[in-house]
Formats: sequence, C-alpha cells, structure tokens
Amino acid sequence: MSTASPSRPMVGIFWMLVTGLCFVGVNALVKTVGSRLPATEAAFIRYCLGAIWLLPLLGAMRKDRITPKLFFQFGARGLCHAIGVGLWFFAMTRIPIAEVTAINYLSPVYVTLGAAVFLGEKLAKRRIAAVVVALIGGMIILRPGLREVDIGHWAMMLAAFVFGGSYLLAKVLVDKTNPALVNGMLAVWVSIALAPMAMSVWITPTWTELALLAGVGLLATTGHFTMTLAFAAAPVAVTQPVTYLQLVWATMLGVLVFGEPMDVWVVVGGAVVLASVTFISLREAQLKRRAITPVSGATKI
Repeated sequence: MSTASPSRPMVGIFWMLVTGLCFVGVNALVKTVGSRLPATEAAFIRYCLGAIWLLPLLGAMRKDRITPKLFFQFGARGLCHAIGVGLWFFAMTRIPIAEVTAINYLSPVYVTLGAAVFLGEKLAKRRIAAVVVALIGGMIILRPGLREVDIGHWAMMLAAFVFGGSYLLAKVLVDKTNPALVNGMLAVWVSIALAPMAMSVWITPTWTELALLAGVGLLATTGHFTMTLAFAAAPVAVTQPVTYLQLVWATMLGVLVFGEPMDVWVVVGGAVVLASVTFISLREAQLKRRAITPVSGATKI
C-alpha cells in the first residue's frame, strides 16, 4: 500500500504564494537598508542574526558526525555561497528589484549544467534545448548593446552562477547527512567566510539597519519553510509556475514603493527563463528522479 500523502493542489498553491511574498519581502528589506553599509557587511550581519532562527534545529544538527571530508565540503559551500550573497546584496543596491529577481531565475539552469559536467547526470536533448531557451531569456533581460549594462547586472549574473555551485554542493551533502545540518553549517560557514571581508570595510550599523537585516533572516527562513510545506502538499507541476508571481510582485514593489522604472522586457525575459526552468523541473518529476534543480523562486540568502 502506498504511504504517499494525497495531493492538495490548492494548499500547495497557497503555501507557494506565501513563499513568494516572503522572498519579495526579503528583497524589499534589503533595498530599504540601502547602500550605506558595504554589501559584505550587510550580508555578514544578516547571517549572524539569521542564525538565531536556526536554533530550533540544533538538536537535529547534532545527530550526525562531521567527517573531515564533510567538514571540507561544508567549508567549500560556505565560501561559494558567501561570495554569491555578497554579490546579491551589491546588486540590490545597483539595479531594480525586478531585474535582480529575473536574473536570479538563471541559477537553476547553472545547476543543471553543473550536474551534467561535475556529477555525470545525463543532459538529454530536451534539457539542452531548455537551457538554451533560458540563456536567451537572460539576454532578453540584459539586452547588451541595446542599453547600458550596469555592474550590478554582472554582479547578479555572477551571483546566480555562484549560487548554482553552492546548490550543487548541497546536493552532494544532503546525500551524506541530514538537511538540518546542511542548513546549519551553511549559516556558520557563510558567517565565517564573510567576517574578514566585513571587518575590512566595517561601518557601525544603526539599530534600524540591524532590525531590517534581522527581518531579512526571519523572512528568508520562513520562506524556505513554507516552500517545504508547498512541496509536501502538491507536486512541482502545480507549485513551480506560481513562482512567476514573484517577478510580478517584485516589479510592482519596485515601481510603487521604490520608484523604479518598469521594464517590460525584464518581465518577458524572466518569463522565458522561468518557463525553461519549469520544463526542466517537470521533466525531473516525470522521470521520477531526485530533483537537482532548486526552485527558481528560492531566494539564496
């Protein structure tokens, strides 16, 4: 007899909507913090304060023994993720929220390519076509030669690439130990990796900035939890398309709250990238393989 939980599509859609609002809230708070604090310092404070929300997982984290090889892999992932987080914070101070959100959709595509190159996973023709479509979507967003491409765009492109590396290492790690330890060690190692960079450019934060960055940690943690609830309630085929609403909300937030111009090509390009990522995710589900591509809407901070 099957022990699988019955699909509850409306519940899954609801939790994915909540997830999207949490991640858009993360973007809004980081944008509100602004550029007074250096990006590496803001990221460092976010992870230090965010560690508070991981305390309930302490018991689960202590169950597994950390071998020297695991220790090295945790450190490698932490360094990789720290670079991505620093670039992400920097990009948020330079380009509109909608563009950060749209470019971030490319990260799962890099994971797909990396899994084929480094983990030996098969890259079928359909998935190759989906990757090409996603890269075309990225070019629609950036439109090099047709407009000025800011350093913030390149920072976010690199951040999406580095996050892809981080999630590849996460796949390796979750096969060896429990998810609570993987998440906990990420917070520890990112904080360690960012500490010297943050100290070298330290500016004393205000209480308001500390409160905003604590809120970033809370919303990011909540978003990942509600995303788990969405996956438990409904299949990827139901929940994945809902992540596109994050781009819609991010665009509205940028226009209405931060006075950012609306660029219809960013929305179009983001839709193209997300359609590609959705196809890849659905193929993974249809083949009943363990998904290696993180959900495109998942904020990586």
